[in-house]
Amino acid sequence: MQTRDSRKGSRTKYWILGTVGGLLLTVCIVLIPLLTVTTARSATIRIPRGANGRVLTDTLTKYFGEDYARTVMRVMTDDSEKLALRFGAYDIPEGTSALKASHILSRGPESSFNLVINGVRDLDSFLPRIAARFYFPADSLRKALDDPKILSTYELSNPRQTPAIFLNDTYTFYWSASPEKVISKIADNYVSFWTPERRARAAELGLKPVEVAVIASIVDEETNLQSEKGRVGRLYINRLRKGMKLQADPTVRFAAGDFTIKRVTGKHLGIDSPYNTYKVKGLPPGPIRTTSKATMQAILDSQESDDLYMCAKEDFSGGHNFASTYEQHLANAGRYQAALDSLGIK
Repeated sequence: MQTRDSRKGSRTKYWILGTVGGLLLTVCIVLIPLLTVTTARSATIRIPRGANGRVLTDTLTKYFGEDYARTVMRVMTDDSEKLALRFGAYDIPEGTSALKASHILSRGPESSFNLVINGVRDLDSFLPRIAARFYFPADSLRKALDDPKILSTYELSNPRQTPAIFLNDTYTFYWSASPEKVISKIADNYVSFWTPERRARAAELGLKPVEVAVIASIVDEETNLQSEKGRVGRLYINRLRKGMKLQADPTVRFAAGDFTIKRVTGKHLGIDSPYNTYKVKGLPPGPIRTTSKATMQAILDSQESDDLYMCAKEDFSGGHNFASTYEQHLANAGRYQAALDSLGIK
């Protein structure tokens, strides 16, 4: 026969078990969705400056649906006031649980992305495309580059020279980076290239760093052969030293705004533009495309030569015939023109 104390102990035991069971059930009800509700796709969630819980909920709903957004925000209730400090972009991979997503959004590091610059011919059109990958307005980069303080920082005398600092390369950024930060990081690549030794070599050639970049941009349009780049660059330096016009076909194409021109004719040579080196003596006011460290180095390493003229080879191999006299050049040009005629290229 149970005593009063034993019956009381049994009730206490059952109460404890019931309470624990209830707690476990509650935990399961809460945790199971957090662990089992996952994303069916990947997405980058951008939290704007000063965002609140409503903004984040709407963004999560847009990419993952209401149920997932509601589940994530249930965990982030205590962190909703901190969202204003989470300005940035965060990658949520496919298959991410709501619990993991809440951790990424409230405590995880901001996701980065790579920006590739390679042979950009029209920087003004390219800048809005860069800006589209960041939070700031499309015209912010151009406005920043037009700032005389920024120009002087990189020894640039006018906005037309700004393509010089956009060296062909891969750059890593965060969505939250400011226009000034983006420019600074890209330009650091250009600045680091110009060591005292390279500056001294450029001075020996009678050039400033930005002028090497301008010549390199023309060289990159003239030839894809790395083995020729130094020689082509030295040819233009030779012409500058003699006070001759560069007469570089790529500058005419740039002036015309049409790099598809295969055969530069008198019609093109008459274009009135500071970039038309058939009409204007000296270097154009800025690079005609973004260039690379390799091309600038090839120019700095170029050997002395008597080259003053060049013409594409008639076999269309991408190489060039070089000449030190106009008579030699006419002969080379004649063969090339004949090859164009034979293919009906006008």
